[in-house]
Amino acid sequence: MNPLSIKAEEISALIKQQLESFDEQLKVDEVGTVTYIGDGIARAHGLNNALSNELLEFANGSYGIAQNLETNDVGIIILGKYDDIREGDTVKRTGKIMEVPVGEALIGRVVNPLGQPIDGQGPINTTKTRPIESPAPGVMARQSVSEPLQTGIKAIDALVPIGRGQRELVIGDRKTGKTSIAIDTIINQKGQDIICIYVAIGQKESTVRAQVETLKRFGAMDYTIVVEAGPSEPAPMLYIAPYAGTAMGEEFMYNGKHVLVVFDDLSKQAVSYREISLLLRRPPGREAYPGDVFYLHSRLLERSAKLNDELGGGSMTALPFIQTQAGDISAYIPTNVISITDGQIFLQSDLFFAGTRPAINAGESVSRVGGAAQIKAMKKVAGTLRVDLASYRELESFAQFGSDLDSATQAKLNRGRRTVEVLKQPLHQPLPVEKQVLILFALTHGCIDDVPVQDIQKYQDQLFDFFDANHADMLDTIKTTGNLPDEDELLKAVKEFRDGFAS
Repeated sequence: MNPLSIKAEEISALIKQQLESFDEQLKVDEVGTVTYIGDGIARAHGLNNALSNELLEFANGSYGIAQNLETNDVGIIILGKYDDIREGDTVKRTGKIMEVPVGEALIGRVVNPLGQPIDGQGPINTTKTRPIESPAPGVMARQSVSEPLQTGIKAIDALVPIGRGQRELVIGDRKTGKTSIAIDTIINQKGQDIICIYVAIGQKESTVRAQVETLKRFGAMDYTIVVEAGPSEPAPMLYIAPYAGTAMGEEFMYNGKHVLVVFDDLSKQAVSYREISLLLRRPPGREAYPGDVFYLHSRLLERSAKLNDELGGGSMTALPFIQTQAGDISAYIPTNVISITDGQIFLQSDLFFAGTRPAINAGESVSRVGGAAQIKAMKKVAGTLRVDLASYRELESFAQFGSDLDSATQAKLNRGRRTVEVLKQPLHQPLPVEKQVLILFALTHGCIDDVPVQDIQKYQDQLFDFFDANHADMLDTIKTTGNLPDEDELLKAVKEFRDGFAS
C-alpha cells in the first residue's frame, strides 16, 4: 500500500477540525460618503444601519454623532475640527454610542466635553466609560429627598433649602451673581463627602480659569471636576457638555456617593442646540426654538435623583442656571426649566445693584421639596423670615410716600432692614449651618433690633467669636443633632453677648 495515499474521510475530518478551531470573525466596516459639510454639521450617504447617537469616525480622525436618521442620509454633528473634512470623504460607523471617560481619576481636573484633559496636567488614566445619554432612574429606584445639601449661604439655607437629590434652578439676568452662588456652594462642600462637577457652557476661558483658581485657593478642586465648553468651540461641544458632566456624576451616584452638578448655564446650551437643529433642518417650534427643546432639558435634569437604599442610596443634586432677559421668568425657556425642576432661586438685578448680595428675591424663590431636608433648628429660626421679608418689601415701597408711621409699622420696617442686612453675605465666605442658625436666632428673638444697621456685620462676627470661645458646646449641639439647644439658655447667652457689645 502506498504510504502517501490518504483516505477522503481523514481529509474531511481534518478540515472539520480546522473549521471548528477557526473563530476569527471577518471584519466588515460600514462606510458612508460625506455629501454635505458646513458649520459643525455633516450629511453622509450609505450609513443605512447607523444608530441614533452613534459615534462616527471621519477620514481625518475627527468624530461625529449621528443625530438625524433620515431615509436617504444621516445628519451628523461634528465634535471638534471640521475645517479639513470635504464632500466625498469617507465616514465609518464605530458601533459605539457616544460615551465619556468616568471615575476617580477625573477629580481635580479640567476636561472638555469629550473627557479629554485641557489643564496641561497630562493624560487621565481611567479605563471606564459611560454613555452621555442614559435613562433616568425610575420612580421605584428613587426615594424622597431627606438629607440637606448646605450651600453655606444664609438666604438659601434659610428660605429655599436644597436637599440631596433635588434640582433647584438658579435664574436671573446676566451679572446678578449666579456663578458666585455655585462657586460658594462648591467651596462649602469641603469635608461633606460630596463630589462636585462644574459644567461651564459658553463661558469665557479667562472666566473659567479664574473660577478654577478660586476653587484651588479654597482647596475645593480636591473634590471637583470642571467640564468646559468655551464659546470658541463648535456648537455640538456646547450641546453635549451638560450630558457629559451628568454621565461623570452618575458613575459616583450609582456607587453610593453624593454628587452636586452645576450647569452654568443651560440658556447657552439651548442656543447651541437651536443652531445645530436649524442647520440639520429640524422643524422649529415656539419662538423659533426646535419643538423638542423641552425634552432637551427634561431628559438631562431627570437623571438627578436620590436613589433608594437597595441601589446604594447615592444622590445627584442639580443646580441648572438659566439667564433671563430683563427679569422675564415667564419667557419660553425659563418656564420650561421651572416646570422640570423642584423650585427656583430668583436673583433680581435691582436688589443686586442696591447692594443686597446674594440678590435673592424671597417672594419669587421657592424650594418645593427642600423643606423636608432642612434641619429642625433652621426650620424653627427661619419660620417667620419669609413673611417678615415680604411684608418689609411691601411696607418699604409704601413708607416712601408716608411720613407719619405708627409704631408697629416702624418696628416692622426696623426688623425688615436688619433681616436684609443679616442675609447679606460677602463673596466666598460660606457659613457653617450652626452659625447661620445662631445669627438667625438672635435676629428672630429681637436681639438685633437695637443694633445700628451699619454695625450688624460687626455684631455677627463678634457673636460668632464669642460663642466659639465661650459656648462651643451649643454650636456643637446644633451641628451634631440638628436641633436647637435649650432655647432659654441660648437666649441668655446671646443677651450676655449683647450686653458687652459696643456699637
